[in-house]
Amino acid sequence: MSQLRFHLLGLAHLATHKKNSACAYTQKIVKLAKMIKSYGHTLYFYGIEGSEVACDEFIPVSNPEILEQAYGKYDQAKNFFKHDPTDLAHRTFNTNAIAAIQQRKQNHDILLCPMGNYQKPIADAVGLLTVESGIGYTGVFSQHRVFESYAWMHYIYGLMKIDDGVWYDAVIPNYFDPGDFPFQAQKKDYLLYFGRIISRKGVQVAAEVAKATGNELYVVGQGSLDNPDEGLALGSEKYIRYFPAVGPEERAKFLSNAKAVLMPTYYLEPFGGVNVEAQLCGTPVITTDWGVFPETVLHGITGYRCRVFEEFCWAVRNIHRIKPKACREWAEKNYSMERVGRMYEEYFQRVSKLFDKGWYEANDERDDLEWLNRYYPAYYPTTQRKTATAKAQ
Repeated sequence: MSQLRFHLLGLAHLATHKKNSACAYTQKIVKLAKMIKSYGHTLYFYGIEGSEVACDEFIPVSNPEILEQAYGKYDQAKNFFKHDPTDLAHRTFNTNAIAAIQQRKQNHDILLCPMGNYQKPIADAVGLLTVESGIGYTGVFSQHRVFESYAWMHYIYGLMKIDDGVWYDAVIPNYFDPGDFPFQAQKKDYLLYFGRIISRKGVQVAAEVAKATGNELYVVGQGSLDNPDEGLALGSEKYIRYFPAVGPEERAKFLSNAKAVLMPTYYLEPFGGVNVEAQLCGTPVITTDWGVFPETVLHGITGYRCRVFEEFCWAVRNIHRIKPKACREWAEKNYSMERVGRMYEEYFQRVSKLFDKGWYEANDERDDLEWLNRYYPAYYPTTQRKTATAKAQ
């Protein structure tokens, strides 16, 4: 395999390190860098002072003082992250990143843009082969794109009126360190909603389901239970306990102890990492039946996907049927950094061949096409056969 050189962009509005666990983009960048370095590639990282990312060279292109000038002081545990592609933070980041990349770039380098159109000015200026490395947004711009799910890829193709497949696009799921989410078979008696507290994430549905089934609901995330703009008035409900966004250790504890995580997302969820984090902890998830969830939630095996209120309530009352070990096995085998790292390596090696013969270039080293395999819990096929037999009888 070829040794490659990457220029990885951080975020202009937030330092990139593991403690910022409330930001999915931040966590993806941290782990992507670690996966790239595990294959021995050269990696230059461009970010805000205070970032902690595995790389050969960290080039600070902005600082906390710029962020305070752009956004003021605010509580990131309770309030949504502030960012705008035209603000001072992004203008500063882009200008300095362009100059730094120009100084370091070589032929056949690859630029990785994890935040879409926000980083297009950098890509346009430096002229490198550009990959959008984890698309879960609508502002795409590059010719080489990695989507978080097939659902999102096809949604974006629809928006862009793309009717044919694109050879150098790929679907590679989000990725997690199983060590961050310890398995726990014994659960406590609460349901969990974990994420931004907005109506489109389904927090109102989660609250109504918890109330109807007589369960306590923990709500953890940025936002407020009482928000007229979101149509939310849940602050006085006695069965709900609210917690602001928490760090990595507390995040794992909430997920491990819950008897189920509720994710009744209204919109077409691009990935919804909490559902895999929960499954890594051995915690089943109850979700809607669209977006990414048909790809990540094995119905009746690692959770339930629902369409109407009665189904959500049934799923909660029957959550004991889901085996925690099946949740862990499915998530670890398909979404660990070790597994997904192999997928990215396959993709990057493929893209690098564009510097030579591209689509027609031979690969005499190949001995499998494992990168698209999915790995199911050991007793998953047996369970499916029993279901099919029962229906036939």
